[in-house]
Amino acid sequence: MSETTEGTLLGGKLRYRQFTTGHRSGFEPVLLAAAINAKPGDLILEAGTGAGAALLCLAYRIPNLTAIGLELDPALAALANENFRINGFANLLAIVSDAAHPPFAASFDHILANPPWFDPAGTNSPDPARARAHHAPPDLLNLWITSLTSCLKPDGSMTLILPASSSTQAAAAFAANHYGSLATTPLIPRAGRPAKQLIITASRAGSAANTHLPGLILHDDSGITAAANAILRDGAAMTAAPYPASPNQ
Repeated sequence: MSETTEGTLLGGKLRYRQFTTGHRSGFEPVLLAAAINAKPGDLILEAGTGAGAALLCLAYRIPNLTAIGLELDPALAALANENFRINGFANLLAIVSDAAHPPFAASFDHILANPPWFDPAGTNSPDPARARAHHAPPDLLNLWITSLTSCLKPDGSMTLILPASSSTQAAAAFAANHYGSLATTPLIPRAGRPAKQLIITASRAGSAANTHLPGLILHDDSGITAAANAILRDGAAMTAAPYPASPNQ
């Protein structure tokens, strides 16, 4: 059994255990959760849930959600369920499943994911779990979007956090699967610098023009910006909704 470390999310508001080796969570799942325009009672699916950080943050912000996380690694799925339990979220569940072959029908209001994105031709980490979590086989992004679409309601949305270099590929995959109203939020390291990552949301029922939102600046000369801290420490939502609410919201 791998050893775990005991930490927190959202400035100590949530307890969070993760393995000492393999993939370890950064700020990405917290920012991803903040971009989900869900409401109480919605049914959420996360692909590649890891130890459950994104679903924990989302459930903290929006009460009475039901959420399922797909995780290929059985040990990580078990750890995610332990994290859900120790934080009192009985409505969250991680199951062992491949995001490329999800075992659900079109029943989810929102889907979120932080897909592996490292170039498979690059140097793999010597840690097999970290390499599996980070390196994307060819066409994985298109495969995930296509496969996960089968789980989404006709008026549902999908939100991904990706490297900025993947924006064109993601937009093409969403278009091929008949999404509209794409909204892109750049994650900007510092003012005046290009975004290295972005959050992109697409709606299955969307008919509005695609939009590029102003973005979130993460750091300034004092450290983490106030806008980023409101999310990372206080659990706030992104200040600009990443997509227009559907008519039944």
